[in-house]
Amino acid sequence: MSQRVRVRFAPSPTGGLHLGGVRTVLYNYLFARQHGGDFVLRIEDTDQTRFVPGAEAYILDCLTWCGLEPDESVVKPGAYGPYRQSERKEMYQQYAHRLVEQGDAYYAFDTPAELEAMREQYKTPENPSPTYNQQVRQHMRNSLNMELEAARELIAEGTPYVVRIKMPEDEVIGFTDMVRGQVNVHTSQVDDKVLLKADGMPTYHLAVVVDDYLMKITHAFRGEEWLSSAPVHLMLWRKLGWEDSMPAWAHLPLIMGPDGAKLSKRHGNKYGFPIFAMNWTDPVKNEFTEGFRERGFLPEAFVNLLALMGWNDGSGQEIFTLDEMVQRFNMERVHSAGAQFDFEKAKWYNHEWIKRSTAQRLLPEVQQVLAQKGISDCNEQVLLKVIDLVKERCTLLNDFYEQAGFFFQGPASIDTESIKGKWNEQKTLFFTELIRNYELTQLWQATDLEHAFKEIASVNGLKPGELMLPFRIMLVGGKFGPAVFDIAEIIGKEATIARIKHTLSLL
Repeated sequence: MSQRVRVRFAPSPTGGLHLGGVRTVLYNYLFARQHGGDFVLRIEDTDQTRFVPGAEAYILDCLTWCGLEPDESVVKPGAYGPYRQSERKEMYQQYAHRLVEQGDAYYAFDTPAELEAMREQYKTPENPSPTYNQQVRQHMRNSLNMELEAARELIAEGTPYVVRIKMPEDEVIGFTDMVRGQVNVHTSQVDDKVLLKADGMPTYHLAVVVDDYLMKITHAFRGEEWLSSAPVHLMLWRKLGWEDSMPAWAHLPLIMGPDGAKLSKRHGNKYGFPIFAMNWTDPVKNEFTEGFRERGFLPEAFVNLLALMGWNDGSGQEIFTLDEMVQRFNMERVHSAGAQFDFEKAKWYNHEWIKRSTAQRLLPEVQQVLAQKGISDCNEQVLLKVIDLVKERCTLLNDFYEQAGFFFQGPASIDTESIKGKWNEQKTLFFTELIRNYELTQLWQATDLEHAFKEIASVNGLKPGELMLPFRIMLVGGKFGPAVFDIAEIIGKEATIARIKHTLSLL
C-alpha cells in the first residue's frame, strides 16, 4: 500500500448489533491488521429522531466481547476526531453550501404536503413511488427554479429548507468494487438525495463522504444494501474535488435467513435463534432480543463462523483463530453472492471451539454459567478437572450446567423410571454391599472404585454392565455424563454414598 491503510465501521446508535454488522467489523479489522493499518469506529448519529439511549455503549461492548476493538473511537480518540457525527455538524454544513455555490447542489423549500402531492401527481402503475429526480425537480420549489438570491432571502427569513445534490441528467457513473468488479450506473436511475436536512444535520450521504475524506479512510467496506447509494457518494467525491482521495470500496454480500430473505429479527423470532451479538433490550419499544453471547457462544466461535459467511481461504479449513484469519484474509476471496445463515452450523463452530479450548480458557464462562444456577462455591482446581472431563459433551456454554452441575450439587431429580424396569432385590443387595465397601475403603481413585465395583458384582453373580446405568443415574440423575467412576472420584466418598442411599430409598 502506498499510504497507511485506514478502515472504518460506522454504525448508527439505533439498536442491537446485527451479526451482519459484526461481520463488516471483522472484515475491516482483518484487513487493517493484515496491512498494519488503523481500524476506526465512527458513530453515525446524524438522525437524532432514531437515536436510542445506550446503543452506543452497547456497540462498544459488543466489539470488546468479540475481541475486535478499534484503534480510534469515541472512547479512544485519535487525531481525526470527533468520532460522533453529531459533534461534527459545522463541518458538513460548509461543504453542503459549497456544493450549492458550485451549482452541484441546490436549496429545496418543498413542504411535506408539497412532497406528498408530488408523489401522487407523478405516480403511475410503472412507477408507484416517484422520487425527487431530474425530471421532477423542474416543477418543485427549489433554488433551481428561482434566483439564488431569492433562495437566500427565504433562508434568511427562516423558511425551512434542505440541500439536495443535483445529479447529472445523462451520465454513466462507474467505479471498481473490490468484491464485484466494475459497477456502472446511469444517473437517470438515481434521485437527487438530500444532503443537509432541515435541522442542519447532514444525511448519511454527505456525512460519510466528508468523514471518510477528513479521516483519511483508504478502504470502505459496507453491506451491499449501500450499493445503490454509491453513485451519489462517488459524485460527491468528484464535485468536492476529492476523487483522487476516494477510498477503495467493497460492498459485502448480504446474510440471508433460512427462507432466502435478508436475515432479520423476524427470522430470529420465527426460527428461535439469535441474530444480535449480545442481548439487547430496546429502551424505547421495550423489545428484548437475545444475543449469541447469552445463548452460550464463545466469542472465538462467533467471529470464526462470521468470517466464513462470505469468505474462505480456498483450503477447506473451517476453524481459524483470529491471528490465522489476519494472515490468510484476502478480499479477492470474498463472495459477491449472499451467504445463508445456518444455526446448526453455527452451533457446530461453537462445539468445535469448546472442545479445542483449554479448561483455563473456559473457566470464567463456566463459573458464570454455574453461578447463574446458584453454584458459586466451586473449588477452582476441581472445576478445571471437570471442564476437561465434560467439554466435548457441550455445544453451548450453557450446557456446562447440565453436564457439570451435578459435580457440585446433588441432582434435583432422579430418573428412577429408567431403573425400575430391570430392578430386583439382588441389585438392591449389590448396592448395599457397595456402600459398605466404599465406606471402609481408604482408596478413592477412579481405578480403585471401578475394581471394587466389578469385584462385588462378580461375587454376586451380576454383570457389571447391568449395574453401570443405575449407578450413573444415582450419581447424576440421568443417562448422561462422563465416565461414572471419574464422577465418583471427583464428587468424593461422602457425596457418592449419599446419592446411592437416596436413590435406593426412592426405589
